[in-house]
Amino acid sequence: MGTTEYSNEDAIPRKIVHIDMDAFYASVEQRDDPSLRGKPVVVAWRGSRSVVCAASYEARQFGVRSAMPALRAQRLCPDAIFVAPDFARYKAVSRSVRDILHRHSDLIEPLSLDEAYLDVTENKSGLATATLVAKTIRGQIREELLLTASAGVAPNKFLAKIASDWRKPDGLFVIQPSEVNVFLAPLPIGRVPGVGKVTESRLKEIGATTVGRLQCIDQSLLQARFGRYGRRLYDLARGIDHNPVVANRPTKSISAEDTLECDVSLSETDGWIRQMAQKVWDASQKEARVARTVVLKLKTSDFAILTRSFTAPAPPNTCEQLIKIALSLRDRIEPNESQRFRLVGVGLSNFTEAKQPDAPLFD
Repeated sequence: MGTTEYSNEDAIPRKIVHIDMDAFYASVEQRDDPSLRGKPVVVAWRGSRSVVCAASYEARQFGVRSAMPALRAQRLCPDAIFVAPDFARYKAVSRSVRDILHRHSDLIEPLSLDEAYLDVTENKSGLATATLVAKTIRGQIREELLLTASAGVAPNKFLAKIASDWRKPDGLFVIQPSEVNVFLAPLPIGRVPGVGKVTESRLKEIGATTVGRLQCIDQSLLQARFGRYGRRLYDLARGIDHNPVVANRPTKSISAEDTLECDVSLSETDGWIRQMAQKVWDASQKEARVARTVVLKLKTSDFAILTRSFTAPAPPNTCEQLIKIALSLRDRIEPNESQRFRLVGVGLSNFTEAKQPDAPLFD
């Protein structure tokens, strides 16, 4: 890259690379089993309560996506080949990715097993530009691991993450500082990382259908509607992100929640609790550390939030245990026949080192 944006908080211009492995779990399965190559592969346990951990690009053509219920994936793609996830193997592969990334920078912030930020403002490999660093990393992953990765290069983390998704799979996209506004303005608001369906809907209510339209909304209005996140949205619309790459950031919590299409009674939350617990459990398997505290979150139809938590003597070691604890937390909520709920969430927190930990990605 050439020159980069100067932050008011940090006088050093940054060059950030975001590396995102392509359909990581499914790609590892296809690499290790030639009979799966070119076929729609869904990494998930079979069963009514299971959710998709990953889908190959062949399966994605049928609309199959991560975190989707496995039964729905099977309906969308009847010929899909279901493969049970093998997280120990995925962690081993990601450690090899880690080794490649560390050749170029020690400032590496993992987001999960399959993606990470690198600050290559001063890279270890002596390459002239951040773009060349990203190209080299992708080439080394392809040659040494027989896998593909997409990369985004930009002046900050926010833009780099958008860029890495721009030419997936197996792509590279660079956002130069002088191109930031031209790139951002036409983007649909849903392309902004962190803007989920609920936030997207609320932004559209005030006319922010694109990033360019979001730029036209006063900061005071955004803060009134979204609190502290309103200031963040105001900055992101302008391509401003002062957050540095933080190496070895420990996970504090993992959660999943969903706003329901129709409000339901307390007893009717059973299926949603199970589904959210499954998503959280699958995500927790990417971590080397284990969590001892389970949290249940329910939001009523009048937007009151109810939470219950339980810290076990030992971490839950199966998804069924997690589900059982989450359901028992619901039983601690006093029944009210007239009360209805619009959101269900399950979380894990209080992470500690496992007795025999797998090495985390990029440690």
